[in-house]
Amino acid sequence: MKFKTPHTLKSKSKTNFLIKHLVVLLAGCATQLPLAVVAGANRVGVWLTNSPSPLYYDAGRIDRAVAELADAGFNTLYPNVWSRGTTFYRSKWAPMEPALAERSPDLDPICRITARAHQRGLQVIPWYEYGLMEPGDAKVVKQNPDWILKKQDGSPYYAMHGANLQTSPLKDLRVWLNPAHPGVRQRFIGLITEIVERCKVDGVQLDDHFAWPVDLGYDSYTSALYKQETGLEPPADYTNRAWMTWRRNKLTELLVELRQALQRSNGNSRISLSPGPFRFAYNKWLQDWEIWSVRRLVDELVIQNYAYSVRGFEQDLNQPAIERAQSWGIPINIGVLAGFGGRTTDANTLRKKVELSASRGFGVIYFYWEGLWGQYAGREGAEIRKSILNQVHR
Repeated sequence: MKFKTPHTLKSKSKTNFLIKHLVVLLAGCATQLPLAVVAGANRVGVWLTNSPSPLYYDAGRIDRAVAELADAGFNTLYPNVWSRGTTFYRSKWAPMEPALAERSPDLDPICRITARAHQRGLQVIPWYEYGLMEPGDAKVVKQNPDWILKKQDGSPYYAMHGANLQTSPLKDLRVWLNPAHPGVRQRFIGLITEIVERCKVDGVQLDDHFAWPVDLGYDSYTSALYKQETGLEPPADYTNRAWMTWRRNKLTELLVELRQALQRSNGNSRISLSPGPFRFAYNKWLQDWEIWSVRRLVDELVIQNYAYSVRGFEQDLNQPAIERAQSWGIPINIGVLAGFGGRTTDANTLRKKVELSASRGFGVIYFYWEGLWGQYAGREGAEIRKSILNQVHR
């Protein structure tokens, strides 16, 4: 994949001119923004990840990033700790991410981020991006074929993020581990509890990949378990309501086990969840985050809202599930796209989205670090975006 570099202004004088006049503009913007609401919102956070970013491989870069975020008014960091079947530390459950193992195996970026953040008063909530998903060629997939969910045609593979089922290599295809399998549950919970205990973090975060895709569940293990518990064979219609409910319950059971394990551990038992819109999550991924919220199986929601337009963003804020969750008293934050790949949200649009979120009492979590004022800062450049976001958060 090719990445765009941030826009570079042609001269130092031009840069100074723009920043000087930007400050004047910001003063006008700030008077329109409910800053007291922003300051009192649940969180001002950002997702951190290695893909694509050099952040995790250099101690000095990590220290500077945490300092810049603290200075810009952030109070929570969500570093990715589980991605593409690998971890960013030495784990007893999974291999270390290859680039980290080659370049900086002793760096331990998650613990370093946590230590530096705590020094500045920020919280750290590691993010398990891949959830129950694995690359098709992962070692755990090869060693435990009975752990893998399958479609009716017997295939376990998903093509995501531009992959092709017919032409892409296995490493670019995805499979799902079975949340009903005891071996999967033990490994999944082990991956999470070990980082909580090692780094003394402030909780953990699951997202939309902590899921059971609705067309999966026709493998021999799941079929036998369903028949044992219901006396029935899995129906051919994977949208059959009873069949969907049974699988949702298995995913919920795993979340309950995780909650109990975290409560027994020496770390923080807080669970953050970052799902997509409720109906999509409920019907496509079998995630019932309303029930999880009501039962207090999760402690906060970071609902992804990556609508392009401000109008579309506002419409997504009005989904009934968010209103219901808010009425239950669970903290709600909104995931906002700052920049990723070829898509960067301009700073003025970001300001408006923060304003809309704050007006409803919601915190804001940006995706992702490099899209703030890093390599995906877009044409505005790093200094302008940093100045605007600093003003918005203050």
